[in-house]
Amino acid sequence: MSPAGPALPDFPWDSLAGDRARAAAHPGGIVDLSVGTPVDPTPDVLRDALHAAADAPGYPTTHGSESLREEIASWLRRRRSVVVDPHAILPVIGTKKLVAWLPTMLGATGEVGFPELAYPTYEVGALLAGARPVRGDSTLAWGPTGPDLLWLNSPANPSGAVLPEAHLAKVVEWARDRPTVVASDECYAGFEWDAPAPSLLDSAITGGDDTGLLMVHSLSKRSNLAGYRFGFVTGDPELVAQLLQVSKHAGMIVPAPVQAAAAAAYADDAHAEQQADRYARRRAVLLAAVREAGFTVDHSEAGLYLWLTEGLPSRETVRRLSEIGILVAPGDFYGPAGATHVRMALTGTDERIQAAAERLGNDYRRLPD
Repeated sequence: MSPAGPALPDFPWDSLAGDRARAAAHPGGIVDLSVGTPVDPTPDVLRDALHAAADAPGYPTTHGSESLREEIASWLRRRRSVVVDPHAILPVIGTKKLVAWLPTMLGATGEVGFPELAYPTYEVGALLAGARPVRGDSTLAWGPTGPDLLWLNSPANPSGAVLPEAHLAKVVEWARDRPTVVASDECYAGFEWDAPAPSLLDSAITGGDDTGLLMVHSLSKRSNLAGYRFGFVTGDPELVAQLLQVSKHAGMIVPAPVQAAAAAAYADDAHAEQQADRYARRRAVLLAAVREAGFTVDHSEAGLYLWLTEGLPSRETVRRLSEIGILVAPGDFYGPAGATHVRMALTGTDERIQAAAERLGNDYRRLPD
């Protein structure tokens, strides 16, 4: 690594400035389905918990409050069929930050593996650690020794694909014979429309042994808490203890009021189910509209995105959609395998989702080739 730091790719969203301006100029206003930021209100039960904990003059613990870790453990048992010791749970300041720094925190200096279609921060995290990023959807991509760290992502961003139990079990078996840590990004769990997305830490997959395994979850989408920046990592107790030690030294501490709100979020399933119902309705509207407009929808069986193609380069489709005031993400953000796809988020208000559907139905096919 040079004194100036690792050479990082350009921040991808900056490249959409022209498309964003074009979409914003539409007489009906922009329908922004690109980043996937939540737009619905943060539930009252969570805001009340934050307010009640607002008097926080002392330092919170890096490990998080015992009540928070117990609520997360209870949620994992209840909703993800995962049993972990609350002591093996570490709250984190947003999962994007964890993804970016996990290779460094684990001391990964060889290869970091991640899917062919992948959230860009997996690659960035490898580069920050001075490791070599390697894409692959098969264990054959990393040879006999395996990478230092292998990311899985199910439900997947951007494609909405899910990894079945048999696939996860094979990856775990393969990693047992190698010095490979397997980390599963499960931030979109709970948004499973056409197929279940089991957790990597389900005992049916692990045989009750979490050695070398980690899973990550976030409240950003589940509970409309993206602005609070909260998630957690759990799994192998020794690995979590290592991450806790690094976090203590580095000051990676979740603020106490946010911890209180997160505990309330994991204790309450009703608000999450209501939010999932909203996304299911919006998905149905968009799914019908994009198909009517001539798009093919690939994967998309879970998560908060539709993975679309019309057979054109992804940037061309982004441009065409921006002409009717809809902004989406180009598939090439997520790797070469996304060159002819775009990612359309479900995270618009009901009114904006309906506007997108009407524009797709009335205007998209009228665009010149």
